[in-house]
Amino acid sequence: MRKTFGHVVLALAVVLALGMATSRPAEARRGGLATGLAVGTLLGLGLAGAYAGPRYYGAGPGPGCYPGPRQCQWVGRSCWTNRYGEYICSGGDWRCWRPTICD
Repeated sequence: MRKTFGHVVLALAVVLALGMATSRPAEARRGGLATGLAVGTLLGLGLAGAYAGPRYYGAGPGPGCYPGPRQCQWVGRSCWTNRYGEYICSGGDWRCWRPTICD
């Protein structure tokens, strides 16, 4: 959905840029400035609304369920005690996830 919206916005921007490049310069007394401000405001509000929209995709976990708090920990890490008594860990990946919580 984001790709489609992005392509539509870019196509609209190209069309508007070409239209403005081929038209006569706007004069304030003919309403060109007001039209430009209105179009710019609408375009800006549309982009702000798209940015403020939900950040998840798909149907989600289902009714009554929501993503829980973020949890992070090492996965696949090996640890040992060396001959000096120090606890040493190496390797693995630091991973984060949000478990699904259903009421």
